[in-house]
Amino acid sequence: MAKSSIRMTAEERRESVVRAAMIEFARGGYHGTSTEAIARRVGVSQPYLFRLFPGKQAIFSAAAERCIEETWRAFDEASAGLSGEEAAEAMGGAYLALVEDREQLMMQMQLYVSVFAARAAGEDEVGETARRLWESLFERVRVRLGGDLKSATAFFGQGMLINTLVALGFPQDHRIWGGFDECGQGGEAE
Repeated sequence: MAKSSIRMTAEERRESVVRAAMIEFARGGYHGTSTEAIARRVGVSQPYLFRLFPGKQAIFSAAAERCIEETWRAFDEASAGLSGEEAAEAMGGAYLALVEDREQLMMQMQLYVSVFAARAAGEDEVGETARRLWESLFERVRVRLGGDLKSATAFFGQGMLINTLVALGFPQDHRIWGGFDECGQGGEAE
């Protein structure tokens, strides 16, 4: 009897590479992650990986784009039909749920760190990509909040605090999260 195998399309394989890259880059950063590790996680050879993507920067850019788009998707779904403070509260709650996936959070944080590291190595494309993606996310949130720059800045400021607390491992019932209740965003006070 012939053994049947299900072959992935190039697009499906590309998708699996992006997912694997998010995990590897989240754990090791841009410079600490080898394309060999990504290929190994996917189960393909490095030459095949480079048929799908022209180089490491392109893989990182695709992973970064996926990370930011998943963040927007969570915000968009949670705040559909809302604006202003209601939208901010809904997006804040969605963000707390999203960053429970530590690899999602760490990929986002590696994106920020990698800009500095890549620039030091003369690889400005990483920074250009990161700034473009982040600015796009900021603008979409600003519009959802009603167009106010100050509200969007405050929202992202709270998001960065959430990133810090989650990355440091503070449980959501720790007293330090209590300030979010006072400003209407996520977290549970003791």
